[in-house]
Amino acid sequence: MITQILVKEGGLDRFSLGYERFGFVVGGGGISFREYAPGAKSISLIGDFNNWDRNSEPHKLRKEEFGRWHIFLPNRPDGSLAIPHNSKIKLYMELPSGEREDRIPAWASRVEQEPSHTANFNAIFWHPEKPYVWKHSHKRPIATGQEIGEVRIYEAHIGMSSENSGVATYKYFSEEILPYIAELGYNAVQLMGIMEHSYYASFGYQVTNFFAASSRYGTPEELKELIDTAHSLGLIVLLDVVHSHASKNVADGINQFDGTDHCYFHGGPRGYHPVWDSRLFNYRSWETLRFLLSNLRWYIEEYQFDGYRFDGVTSMLYTHHGVGHSFERGYDEYFGETVDIDAVLYLTLANDLLHEFYPGIVTIAEDVSGMPALCRPVSEGGIGFDYRLAMGIPDMWIKLLKEEKDENWGMGHICYTLINRRYKEKTIGYAESHDQSLVGDKTIAFWLMDKAMYDEMSILRPLTPIIDRGIALHKLIRMITCALGGEGYLNFMGNEFGHPEWIDFPRAGNNFSYHYARRQWSLMKDPLLRYAHLKNWDKAMLALEQTYRWLASDQAYISLTHEADKVVVFERNGLVFAFNFHPVSSFSDYRIPVLRSGKYGIALDSDQSDFGGHCRLNPGSEFFTEMVPYHNFPISMLVYLPSRCVLVLRRLD
Repeated sequence: MITQILVKEGGLDRFSLGYERFGFVVGGGGISFREYAPGAKSISLIGDFNNWDRNSEPHKLRKEEFGRWHIFLPNRPDGSLAIPHNSKIKLYMELPSGEREDRIPAWASRVEQEPSHTANFNAIFWHPEKPYVWKHSHKRPIATGQEIGEVRIYEAHIGMSSENSGVATYKYFSEEILPYIAELGYNAVQLMGIMEHSYYASFGYQVTNFFAASSRYGTPEELKELIDTAHSLGLIVLLDVVHSHASKNVADGINQFDGTDHCYFHGGPRGYHPVWDSRLFNYRSWETLRFLLSNLRWYIEEYQFDGYRFDGVTSMLYTHHGVGHSFERGYDEYFGETVDIDAVLYLTLANDLLHEFYPGIVTIAEDVSGMPALCRPVSEGGIGFDYRLAMGIPDMWIKLLKEEKDENWGMGHICYTLINRRYKEKTIGYAESHDQSLVGDKTIAFWLMDKAMYDEMSILRPLTPIIDRGIALHKLIRMITCALGGEGYLNFMGNEFGHPEWIDFPRAGNNFSYHYARRQWSLMKDPLLRYAHLKNWDKAMLALEQTYRWLASDQAYISLTHEADKVVVFERNGLVFAFNFHPVSSFSDYRIPVLRSGKYGIALDSDQSDFGGHCRLNPGSEFFTEMVPYHNFPISMLVYLPSRCVLVLRRLD
């Protein structure tokens, strides 16, 4: 494939910079516009600039070879552009059927909805007189394995980031949320729903315009300022990129763009995802490859994103899209006839391109299948991702919370799920993401405490058993996931303080309400509410990780799991983690095995008052090892393990 691209296009670099030739390109004394629409019979450029004249001869595109269309609009006599900045634009096409319809350019870099909030969208010619000047580009974090070594990701959605009803903006997020994320101790922010999508309630997963950053949050310059601000705070910014499918919308998307069903997609049934009700890309198509690879470079070159979380990778990898498959049968599922070779080649090519041209870029695969070598370098024969999401971990937690009392949780089962990952393939562990928060499900906090969160979170009222259990287990679940579940960690916006309720975007089913499409930051900021305790724990947990960097170290060594006592002990990068999940039993002089002899002190204790605990341990407590064999270890020590508590111990000498 790379050889063909070299011969036909002059190399992968030129091929993947398609936006320098397609769409609107300013230069050379005018505006060049090029589009790929092999099925179209004729195309005209229409908009504010020509009073939407569909019969204007000077604005008809000329057909070129390989299904491409082109027009050049020279500058006006006074030197100004033929299309003013911020003008509305569309394409007027004659389709193969003979019908004539308007389309939005596939390479449009800005798309806006009419102010009346009708279903009508327009492309916008965006060429401000003064381009954005990057202020902190020289401070841009380099997120390579050598420099950072691990990622602590704060997954966020711009529109629902405010407490107020409505759609929040890039500017609000920059000013109010980014400093908070950095203060918590995260080093990466992952933005959802940035690629333009006409249906807000799709959470950004039904993309209509791939090169357009969503206008509902603000201008391109305001998004650049957001990323600039993040870099100044030491945060890398990851984009949730959706190349697994596209919205089936025609009027405002790229479906049936040229009047056929196969312009960028597979024709017929193979081009339709029945579960997602969306269109599927043809990764063998030359122009589809150009479109998608250029899309990846566009967001890096134009907006300075630092990497991508690729959505729906499992759906891409297999012709069955993972529907109805548990991937437990064996390796024939990974290397059999159901593997979509074209998609595998695209993902490999995409990762190879990104890592070659942008050293330090971070790529994350949303894959539940466990495809071997997905996260090994292309040079080794892998697909080239840096990380995969450990999607089985949140599924396990939700299943346990739904179906079992915590006194019946299996410590071995929890540990197995947390460490069940491919050797030398890095994983992002997480207890819950946006997926677990969506309407129809509940956050972990809500599964634990439910309606009690409305009335029983005040510190002015006695601590109830439900809230006590919920806060304690919320801390344990996050810590064991972060410490044992991977080489990176992810949290969705608000879950760090136990955000109540669920996420539900405005839609017909809820009378277009924004009530559940926001974040109630005031709950966490109120010193009289217990939400602050959960936030304090998140900050302390991440500060400890930043100091000891266990995510960048080898997988933890589990030295003890005790089903009756509900105790788990393991060591990672010099720290000893001792968990007691038991609902009522605290253990004094509890013997645990350790790898190194010496004196140990408490690095972190979930039972401290700042974290909503009961202060059953003195922060200055010290523990001494003994040459007493235990669980096949020659060294052990005695510790006090309060119920529903985790102690993290560090060696003092």
